[in-house]
Amino acid sequence: MKLIKLTAISAAVLASTAALAADPIVVVDNADAMAYQAQPVAVAQPVMADPVAVAYEAEPVAYETEAAPVNNSNRGIIGSTTNAISNTTGAIFGGTKTLFNTAINPAAVSAEIGTLGYGANVAWSINETTELQAGWAGGDVSDLKDNFDVDDIEYDIDDADFSNPYIGVQLRPAANWFTVGAGIIVPDNDFEVTAKAEGPNFRIDNIDYASEDVGTLSGTMEHRNELAPYATIGFRPNISDNWGVFGEIGAAYMGRTDATVRSSNPDNDVAVTGGDGNSVTGAEVARRAEQELEDKDWLEWFPIVKLGATYRF
Repeated sequence: MKLIKLTAISAAVLASTAALAADPIVVVDNADAMAYQAQPVAVAQPVMADPVAVAYEAEPVAYETEAAPVNNSNRGIIGSTTNAISNTTGAIFGGTKTLFNTAINPAAVSAEIGTLGYGANVAWSINETTELQAGWAGGDVSDLKDNFDVDDIEYDIDDADFSNPYIGVQLRPAANWFTVGAGIIVPDNDFEVTAKAEGPNFRIDNIDYASEDVGTLSGTMEHRNELAPYATIGFRPNISDNWGVFGEIGAAYMGRTDATVRSSNPDNDVAVTGGDGNSVTGAEVARRAEQELEDKDWLEWFPIVKLGATYRF
């Protein structure tokens, strides 16, 4: 009876060994499939009725498919390349997502009023002390300033159609309420003006022209620069967790001014006091006033003064 049991056990062991030798063992290692051929190392001889211990050692066997051969030596390279592509793609899309989230989530919005007009801006936080701003200011600034002087002539601003889109950087160098700003304005500013005579005369470059002969001097002005750099200093204190106020002063380099001045009596002879004393036409007086307007310095360096309120998200 013992002999029959030992014989049955030995036969089972041999059958298991044969089956393992015939069918490969597939092991999945880091998402790469590898086939192993099981090789028997030692087969225990039947001794008495104790269970038989059999040890196996797995050896890799390369298999090929019709699609592509398996190359064990390239597994690490292929895996690394795949991971690199995956990581690079993730970095690109991750960076784009960050930029997109920043763009659609501004740090603050502000409303302003000043010499550039009525306007508003949006600010995006770059870091704790730096913000990128984009805004617009304009409208009819004749409500804000109704006249200006050019030497001895006072001009009334009949209409002023301003449009000043801008982009800039707002810095807090001391990480407090004090601010420094700089950027670029794209100006499109037009003035309609009328000269006011002082007494009976228009005085241009220390020469008096009889206003009765000249009639009305009126014209238009616009800035020449298509891009105008600006700089400001200011303050931006917070008055609550979300609300704050600000004020800024500075200047923008608008460049020289193009002016057109007309006389209502262009062909009249105009009496002149001073200079060579010779009479001139109303058109010539208008030309001289036009030249004086274009030489006016404050239109070249346009003053920036603004006040406003800010809401922070």
